[in-house]
Amino acid sequence: MGAAKIWNAMEVAEGAPHSVSSKIPSSRLTVDHSLSTPLMKPKIVELCKDLFNQWLDLEDSHFSVETVSGGITNLLLKVSVREDKGKNVNMTIRLYGPNTEYVINRERELQAIQYLSAAGFGAKLLGVFGNGMVQSFIDARTLTPSDMRNPKLAAEIAKQLRKFHQVEIPGSKEPQLWNDVLKFFRKASTLQFDDGEKKSKYETILFQEVHNEITELKDLTNRLNAPVVFAHNDLLSGNLMLNEDKGKLYFIDFEYGSYNYRGFDLGNHFNEYAGYDCDYSLYPSKDEQFHFFRHYLDPDQPNEVSEKDLEALYAETSSYMLASHLYWALWALIQAKMSPIDFDYIGYFFLRYNEYKKQKENSFSLARSHLSKPEHG
Repeated sequence: MGAAKIWNAMEVAEGAPHSVSSKIPSSRLTVDHSLSTPLMKPKIVELCKDLFNQWLDLEDSHFSVETVSGGITNLLLKVSVREDKGKNVNMTIRLYGPNTEYVINRERELQAIQYLSAAGFGAKLLGVFGNGMVQSFIDARTLTPSDMRNPKLAAEIAKQLRKFHQVEIPGSKEPQLWNDVLKFFRKASTLQFDDGEKKSKYETILFQEVHNEITELKDLTNRLNAPVVFAHNDLLSGNLMLNEDKGKLYFIDFEYGSYNYRGFDLGNHFNEYAGYDCDYSLYPSKDEQFHFFRHYLDPDQPNEVSEKDLEALYAETSSYMLASHLYWALWALIQAKMSPIDFDYIGYFFLRYNEYKKQKENSFSLARSHLSKPEHG
């Protein structure tokens, strides 16, 4: 990323709430994502000293670096610093994946983090640098896809998601779903591949058909009048953490966060029950969804939620579950071209698009039958 890609964290922080310090340190240094941890360590130490002056005179041996996880678009590192007084400070450093700026608006993310952190969500932002950010360390374990269907955890996720959706982020409140899908479509439909196998798979995609599906689904969902909220947009198990001793659940990684339709966040989360193998037979049943909706709509009195409200949210969520398939299918094609990670992104496009086609008729008829009820007449 060139200097133009490095946003001045001071500017982004200007509008942050007073409970968050606006003096967020920034550095122009970058760290090569592809280095092994031992080779990366001197760079990380240099970065920490550049961002946090109180550590300038510490020996390198006071710093330890370990990999927490390598997500599809991120590398997460845990950095421990042993200060002179013997106190240990733990932090998380997130390195953005190469070329992820094609699909992620980093400026939007940095601004949102300030407000979400003030509302008690995620890790605190401690510093930003050329290709990543430094955040407070969360002492918790990452959930697995099967954890999400545990009724007690599902209720807690629903309750937290309701709170998340109530956070106000300044700026435009325009829902981003169709802007993003159409932007992804324009990029995804004009790619050139050198790799022969990728090229021949890519050429079998009927982009006119995909475009027709986008238009049809957009028209249908617009009629549902779903509320617009600040949405996480990527609530998979890897972005949920649990500290079992404290019984505290954390939402992390807001890089896809934006104002969006409520149903998209719900339908997208339910798609993630399928896990990394995309086993969509694990998609939650109607009863499991209703359990989630009750705790989302009325955390204090979940059993008081009316059948009418549950059915309405069920129809809304099912329609946007389809939008989630289209969104990540098109995202995957851009990754197939841009990402250095060895993953079959074009295969992933077909997994998501085929599941969209499989679920389409059922979800469309559910939405149409909901829209034909007298209160919509």
